[in-house]
Formats: sequence, C-alpha cells, structure tokens
Amino acid sequence: MSFTPTDYDPYDFANRRHIGPSPSEMAEMLKVVGVPSLDALIDETVPQAIRQAKPLSWPPMTEHELHDKLREVQKKNAVMTSLIGQGYYGTATPPAIQRNVLENPAWYTAYTPYQPEIAQGRLEALLNYQTMVADLTGLPVANASLLDESTAAAEAMMMAERSAKSKARAFFVDLNLHPQTVAVLETRAAPFGIEIVKGQPDELVPDAVFGAIFQYPGTYGHVRDFTDYIAMLHEAGAIAVVATDLLALCLLKEPGAMGADIAVGSAQRFGVPMGFGGPHAAFMSCRDSLKRTMPGRIVGVSIDARGNKAYRLSLQTREQHIRREKATSNVCTAQALLAVIASFYAVFHGPKGLRAIAERVHLNAVRVRDALVAAGADVAPQAFFDTITVRVGVGQQGIMAAARQHGINLRKVGEGRVGISIDELTDEDVLVRLLDSFGIKTVPPMGQTLGFPAEMLRETDYLTHPVFHMNRAESEMMRYMRRLSDRDLALDRAMIPLGSCTMKLNAAAEMAPLTWHRYNSLHPFVPADQAGGYAEMIEDLTAKLCEITGYDAFSMQPNSGAQGEYAGLMTIAAYHRARGDAQRDICLIPVSAHGTNPASAAMAGMKVVVVKSAPNGDVDLEDFADKAAQAGDRLAACMITYPSTHGVFEETVKEICAITHRHGGQVYMDGANMNALVGLVKPGECGSDVSHLNLHKTFAIPHGGGGPGMGPIGVKAHLAPYLPGHVETDGKPGAVSAAPYGSASILLISWAYCLMMGGEGLAQATRVAILNANYIAARLKAEYPILFMGNRGRVAHECILDTRPFAEVGVTVDDIAKRLIDNGFHAPTMSWPVAGTLMVEPTESETKAEIDRFITAMLAIREEVRDVAEGRIAAEDSPLHHAPHTVEDLVAGWDRKYSREQGCFPPGAFRVDKYWPPVGRVDNVYGDRNLVCTCPPVADWAAE
Repeated sequence: MSFTPTDYDPYDFANRRHIGPSPSEMAEMLKVVGVPSLDALIDETVPQAIRQAKPLSWPPMTEHELHDKLREVQKKNAVMTSLIGQGYYGTATPPAIQRNVLENPAWYTAYTPYQPEIAQGRLEALLNYQTMVADLTGLPVANASLLDESTAAAEAMMMAERSAKSKARAFFVDLNLHPQTVAVLETRAAPFGIEIVKGQPDELVPDAVFGAIFQYPGTYGHVRDFTDYIAMLHEAGAIAVVATDLLALCLLKEPGAMGADIAVGSAQRFGVPMGFGGPHAAFMSCRDSLKRTMPGRIVGVSIDARGNKAYRLSLQTREQHIRREKATSNVCTAQALLAVIASFYAVFHGPKGLRAIAERVHLNAVRVRDALVAAGADVAPQAFFDTITVRVGVGQQGIMAAARQHGINLRKVGEGRVGISIDELTDEDVLVRLLDSFGIKTVPPMGQTLGFPAEMLRETDYLTHPVFHMNRAESEMMRYMRRLSDRDLALDRAMIPLGSCTMKLNAAAEMAPLTWHRYNSLHPFVPADQAGGYAEMIEDLTAKLCEITGYDAFSMQPNSGAQGEYAGLMTIAAYHRARGDAQRDICLIPVSAHGTNPASAAMAGMKVVVVKSAPNGDVDLEDFADKAAQAGDRLAACMITYPSTHGVFEETVKEICAITHRHGGQVYMDGANMNALVGLVKPGECGSDVSHLNLHKTFAIPHGGGGPGMGPIGVKAHLAPYLPGHVETDGKPGAVSAAPYGSASILLISWAYCLMMGGEGLAQATRVAILNANYIAARLKAEYPILFMGNRGRVAHECILDTRPFAEVGVTVDDIAKRLIDNGFHAPTMSWPVAGTLMVEPTESETKAEIDRFITAMLAIREEVRDVAEGRIAAEDSPLHHAPHTVEDLVAGWDRKYSREQGCFPPGAFRVDKYWPPVGRVDNVYGDRNLVCTCPPVADWAAE
C-alpha cells in the first residue's frame, strides 16, 4: 500500500482560520451563483480596466511565526516609567476587567448598539460610564465617549459656536491646555474662520469670544477655580468649556460647581493602558439645555413593548447619516469598548476606591514637591494635583538623562524646566529613583497636607448609584460582567451581516499582543529610541498599505474612518492653499457615496454639492460632469465610494476621476468598501488622490461595541507634504488627533492580519467576500428583489434587499430586523443607503453553514410576510409585529394568533443555544420624549 502525504495545511491561517467557506463549500456556492470558478465570478464582477497587474508580494506567516516575530519586535520598545503626563498616565487595569472585557470577544466583537434589544449589556455599561462622567464633572448629561481628549475639546468648541448667544467669531484657549489639544483646536477652527485667541485666564476678554476653554489640572499642573471667569463669559453670552481629569475630580471641586457649560477630558487613567497613544475613551458632559447639540452617542433609558425598562441610543436624528452636512453628531467618534473598561474600573473600585487612589497620587506628588523644595529647587505651581515642574536651567538635559538612567522619563518643559506627573503606578521604588535623579537621597514620609487650597476641595458626593457600591469580591464582579455580556449578541454568537460595516473575524492571534507589556505600556511622547518596535511595525504596515492601495504615503494619525475622511479633505485643502487656490471650496458627493462624507466635507469647510444617481445605482456621469463644470475653479474635491454604497463596481470610476482632475479638483475615494478591493484593485491606480482605510473593517480591528477604530489616510506623492503634522513629532500643523499615530496599539491587529494572511491570502479574502455576497443574492433574489447590480448581474461584497413593497401590507423594515433577532441574528444595515431596504454584507469570514442559516431565516420571514399579504393573519397580529420574543413572552399567557413555537423558535434559530433578547421591542419615541441618560434612580434599581 503506497503512502500519499496529505496536502492539507493546518497552519494556513488565511484559508483554514480566517476565510469561512472550505474549498468544497465554495464549489457548491459557485454552482448556485452560476459560474464555473471563483476567478470567473471575479471577472464578471470587477471591471477588467481597473484590475491591478501584479499580485501582492509578501508571503504569509503562521500564528506561531507571527507571535515569534511580535516578541522580537517588542524588544525594541523600551518600557520605562513615564512621568511625562500631558494627558497620559500609568494605570492598573484590574485583571478581572482585562480578562473578562478587554480580552473577551463577547465585548470586543460587538457592533454599535443600533439594535438595542440585542445590546442591553453594553448599553448598561455605557450608561454606567455616562453616570460616572456626569457625577464626577457635576454636569447632568454625558455622552457615551468621544475619540480622545483633544478631539473632544474641538467638538466642545464647535458645540459652543452652535450654542452661544454671542456673535463673536473668536474662541479663547487657556495656555494651560495640553499642547496637542491646542493644535487640534487650531486645525478644527481654521475651516470655519474661527480665530483662536491663546492666553492666560487673566487675559480673557469675554465680549470678544463666543466661548473659552480652560484646563485644570493644567498641562503644567496648575489647579485653579474658574468660577469668576465662567460668570464673566455667561454675562457676555459666551460658553465655558473646562478640560479636566476624572481622577483629580475625586478630590477637586468639579466643573459643574464652577458653572461650566461643558466638560471634556480623557478616561484613560481609569484602567486603560497608554498603548503609545490609544485607544482611550474621551468624555464630554454638559448642562441640560445643551444636550441636543452634544456630539457623539448618548445612551438613554426607555421602555419595551411590555413596559419594562430598556436602554437605547437616544437623539439619533442628530447624526450624520440622517442630517448629512448639517449633522451635530458624528456617530463614528466613539470609543465604546474603552468607555466600558473605564466604567467597570469605576464599578470595581467604587467612590471610596477612586478617592483613595486620587489621594495617594496627590499625596505622593506632595512628597516629591516637598523633597525638591527642601533641596532648594524652584517648584511650580503652588496649587497642583499630580503634576509639578522644576526649574533646572541649563541642567535640563542632564537631569532628564539622569532620570532615564534610573528608568524614568520626565517631560521637557521649555528650555529650563522639567515636568513630573505622578500616577496610580507610582510606588516607593519609583519615588526613590525619581528623587535620586535630582541628587536627593531621602523620600519624605506620606503626609496629610494638601497641595492645593482647601476651598478647591470637592464638597459633593459622586457615584452614589448602587451599581458603584456592589460587593467588590471578584466573584461578584466577574458575574456582573458575564451577566451584561450574556444580554448581547456579538460576533462570537452569530453572523452580523451589516452592509458597509464589515464584521469579519477578529482572530485571537491578532488580538493577543495588545495586552503585552512592551506594547501597551508606552507613553505616546517617549523619546523615539524607546519606541523602535512601534516604529518598525508602523513602517512595515505603511509599506504594505501602500502596496495594497497604490498610494505613496500614509498618515496613521486619524482615529476613526470619519476622522480619516476629515483628515484627507484637510490635506486636499492644504494642497490647494499651497498652490494659491484657496478659493477651491466645493466638494461633489454622489448620493451613492458613504453616509459620513457630507458631514466630513462640512467639517473641512467645504460646500457640499450632491450628484444624482442613475437608475442602476451608478453615479449619473452627465450630472457629475455638469456640476464639476459649474464649480470650475472652485472645485476642491469629489468624494466617491468604490465600490459604491449601492454595492456595485461602477465601470466609470476612471472617467469620474478624470473629470475631477480636468477641473483642478482632487479625488477622495472613501475606503469604507475596501474589503471588495484588496488584492484586486488599487485605488491609487484608478485615478484617486487620497483614501482613508477603515482598519476596523477591512483590516480586522474589532468594532468593540462602537469603537475603537482607525482611519489612516493614503495619498499620492503630491499630497504627502500636506499630511497631518503633530506638535510632539515634526511640529507641523494640521493635527487631527491627540497622539501622533492615533490609537497606535491597535495598529498591531491590522499588521498581524496582513502578516498572517500574506498578499495572496488577502486577495483570496476579497474574492470570497464577493462570492458570499453573490451567493446570498442568488439564493434570495426570487423573494427579495436585489436593488442594484452590476452590468453583468453581479453585486460586490454586499447586496441591498428591497423590502419596501412589504410596507403596502403593513410590514416594515423594522419588523424584519426585529424578527431576525428571534432567529439569532443581528439585522443587516437598515434603511441605508436607501430607506426601507436591508444592506447585507456577509464578509469572507462566515461559513457556508452560517450563511445558509441566515438565508433560511430570511426565507421564513418572507413566508410570514406572504401570510400577511394573502390575508392569513393581520400585520398587527403576526410574529413580525410582536418580534423580538423574550422568555417573558414564552412563559406568559399566550393569546396570540400564532403558536409559541413559531414565535420563539422560527427556522434558523438554534434550539439548545438559542439567544433570548432580554427586552422586547424598544419604544424609541418614548425614549426621546423622556430623555434619561444616567443610571435610573435607586428606587427603580431596587424594584428591578
């Protein structure tokens, strides 16, 4: 008997782990689609004229090879004790939170909670976050997080501009703000003609500004009461913003007590590692009258169909998919997973624990101050929380070098001072090494004397809700986190077939390095020689993204896809200004472009001109050419999405680019649908000049319940000089994020994904994403018309199911979305880009079995619609109307006109492992009319 070795490679990550369908399953799917091979399908789908000539070049790694490489690379990061401060601090992530949240796919693979019935767990965690922020800042309304402290300050400035009674066009910026925040404010202000007036608080002229932002503790440590300045602003009809620190507010008088209108800051030091810059949740809170102009997501409390309490996202009509360029909220500006971690940190420690940590940090800072003063040093400021500066004159370089010899990074302040910021991790050993760097051999004992005036001591209680007073035994905490995650439907349970959102596998091998010490413990402003591992990773990822896209350079700074759009348009605007074309301010945006585009163009100071779609979903080329000609020398850019949001590869993409260039504009190609291009088409070879890439879509960073994300931008060579700069690296203008490389630590995920897939694996992933979408379209088109298809009857990586005809018999797209919950699925993208439709994107990671389960569910739902249409049951009596069905429905008295079996166990639903939503259909109108966005009163909690 001869021996034939198997050709099965168990270490082939791309084809055995990441891509769902097996080769034999693909063969079955191709038969249904009606093509002989995967290559034949791609030839029918992707226009030959734009196909790339060369395949992507690098070979794949196995999972264990990847981890070996990452261990070697991390050795080039030197982890020292960074007392640099400036908005980033050492913190201890409680191991229970690290394991049960940060490393738990039930939390990190979840999507933004737009379907509230299947997101009650993370909505409760985010409501806890809002309550924590509202309590600590002393302002009644908080949102569910923003991207980082600097962009939160910029959002607050724009919120002030919208809300102020003053007609002034200037905004006052306290020089005690962190420098990176000042830079981002300047970037955001420029397109709107807002003058930034920088000065010390005493230099404020209230009548000359529509608002002001102050910071305490300041970037150099100053703690002061802004009550009088805020009163002067209010007298002039201006808005007062205060940037602050949540840990400091456990001891210090809160912004609300000073009369502040808006408070912003970072929740990073509440258990979230520094990660060389992120991701971290920023916070914003405001007085009640400003809540409808507040950006970001706001979790509110409503009721379900049975009158039970239910959480949901409130006031969604502010968002950019609905209001487009007039939006006051960009829903992409959130860091939900990190907000969840920060909220659990507050639950874990409770108010007493947080107060104890704050006291320890502050009193350690006092010890350092006392030792330095006793040694004759000039120390400032007089009133501080955790940060001081020491005048060292010409000895600055020597002191900083001595500190580095002791394993400590200090902050260079001007030419003659060094800054020291004490944090949660500062212990006796750190204090000994720190003071020894100054030649001081004795550490003073812990005292009880405050380093700020007694009148700045906080007088109000905070975190009074019972959730912050749980028994803090780890068993109780673990069970609470488990209970919340069990209420949710995330990617670890089922396919999330959201069009445009690309909910693909976030592999464990890609995620693991995020919690490795040499990656997650670096301060973003450490000296370059301490971040060699990050430099190598960013350089190699940049090279791979350039090869994938056909661009010449990348900026890794943008912290989200929407911020990438904004950064790309600002790069275009800077290019035009440098050429003397400052008048170019018109941006052409087709109806088929991604929904965030108009809001981003408005943020960049451009006037949006909408271009029509042809009946088949393509950009109307004649309308585009007419509007480009009308714009003339005012044409700054066009923004197109490719393949379009209609799910089609348009044949005319090169012509659109040529028309734009003919009139002097630049082409922005939105990277939202890059999952249909990688390895097949390079945007930079189609004629586009700039794109952002949603790394949290195409390149495997998880969505985390609505953030983190990254949106780096690639550009052709002529735009490279105008990419965003940063005050801590090159000193150039244009910063869009707080850190030079945005949320740098999660770039590791995309790098790992590229390394394990290899160039060939990435291209195969794209092919299979297109196959999976076309398989769904082929199986469902007889029952659900496919709204747009290419010239040869194919869709790209997503397809739009037209459910609008069902409205004629009383069945809405909402009914179908909620019924899918009974089948154990998150709904596809609803009513976007076309109202009343469902946009389905299966991604390449879903197996044929899971796709077939989804198809079974959709066909069963179609039969229920048919029952209504043919009069066998009224729409209001059907399971569609009553969906989703809860356990309470199952056990309660049953008087419905369909069986419990049909209602609760429809085709496609698991029997043993069925997902039960914790609430019935949520009442959205009630939630917006009765807006409650902090934890419900104690009486409600007790009753529950």
